[in-house]
Amino acid sequence: MNLLLDKCVPKTLKQSLCVEGHICSTVPEAGFAGKSNGELLSLADPNFDVLITLDQGLQFQQNLRGRKISILVIRSKSNRLADILPQIPACLIALRAINPGELVQVG
Repeated sequence: MNLLLDKCVPKTLKQSLCVEGHICSTVPEAGFAGKSNGELLSLADPNFDVLITLDQGLQFQQNLRGRKISILVIRSKSNRLADILPQIPACLIALRAINPGELVQVG
């Protein structure tokens, strides 16, 4: 599964998510730095399966209808790695079950 880590997600999280055959890229690595959420989703849709973000408002801002890409929202008290790492097991479980065009929250 091709995962795209949103700009708000620490890039060091890649090490924890690049398991079980997942391939992880950050927004800057994919060449999407500075793009708005809607534009980011349109650019990422053909090449990535899941956008992983901490942006809890994204579900209210974006319509996923007709998109292939899914969104995994990690609910955490901050974007510090120490606050996010406890959610990784739930993230990996969610990634196994997520469907195209679906938004799933963990945490």
